[in-house]
Amino acid sequence: MRRLIDRLEQKRSLSKEEWIALIEGMQDASYLFERARTAAQKYYGNAVYVRGLIEVSNYCKNNCYYCGIRRGNCEAVRYRLSEEEILNCCRQGYALGFRTFVLQGGEDAYFTDDRLADLVAAIKTSYPDCALTLSLGERSKDSYQRLFDAGADRYLLRHETADGDHYQRLHPAEMSYQGRMECLWNLKEIGFQVGCGFMVGSPGQTAEHLAEDMLFIAKLQPQMVGVGPFVPHHGTPFAKESKGSVDRTIYLLALLRLLKPNLLLPATTALGTVDAAGREKGILAGANVVMPNLSPVGVRKKYELYDNKICTGDETAEALNSLARRFLHIGYRLEMGRGDPVEET
Repeated sequence: MRRLIDRLEQKRSLSKEEWIALIEGMQDASYLFERARTAAQKYYGNAVYVRGLIEVSNYCKNNCYYCGIRRGNCEAVRYRLSEEEILNCCRQGYALGFRTFVLQGGEDAYFTDDRLADLVAAIKTSYPDCALTLSLGERSKDSYQRLFDAGADRYLLRHETADGDHYQRLHPAEMSYQGRMECLWNLKEIGFQVGCGFMVGSPGQTAEHLAEDMLFIAKLQPQMVGVGPFVPHHGTPFAKESKGSVDRTIYLLALLRLLKPNLLLPATTALGTVDAAGREKGILAGANVVMPNLSPVGVRKKYELYDNKICTGDETAEALNSLARRFLHIGYRLEMGRGDPVEET
């Protein structure tokens, strides 16, 4: 496998068959991780960029089969943050040193274009030195344009799978694979820093599906890719499915780092949920972003996308010093700035 790893590092491109061979084999992982760390350090040194996550609403119109805040989960205790609550989260985060905020939520009809554009403008007016990321699902191109014009810098929209048939296995019929893809291309055309991503080990996933994900990412050329293991939620049709593999997840993180060395690549909360040392393993495989939780303490457990999601301890913004010590132990430092992507060379 070293030959394929070297080819990926040099050419930043592989055929579908080569991707499948690499993903199925998962050999020479130590060598792959070493090459991925070298690639990440070329662009970002030993910095791990910190984003302040604000989970604005767990209302969602969608009924995705894997998600704990799906419309059909009657056990979910719903909440929605007010504009003042969101701005207060930003105030607290700014005082802690955060210079990137991520507003994440379900597809909640309450957050109209007018409300969101006003909120984005208010945050950017108060904190002009901060980057603002939105992760609020599928919207029209006009809606995305309004949010960009209001000052939003980045948009995260995980594609979940680049195979149309597999997409329909994970989503109800009213959700469209083509619609998801159109959203991502619209975001890129408008000028956002774009993030996509997928679950590792989602039901029905094959090495061929993962190869399609890699080919899609090579085509889209996003600035960010979020990859984490699938973790089931008891209130979904996939409640009894198996968790995704940590080993495969960090292996894929390393492959992504070699595919696009200047990526902003999170060590996700899901990775830390499945394995207590998961985020450290992710960083040592080439990841370079973490997103501590800035949401009000009273709602953190309600934003339960999957079972046992970590939302206390080192996951919280208040525990930044502890998180910094954990990463310092493996040779990395927290970087609180905007953390924009470095241009690829």
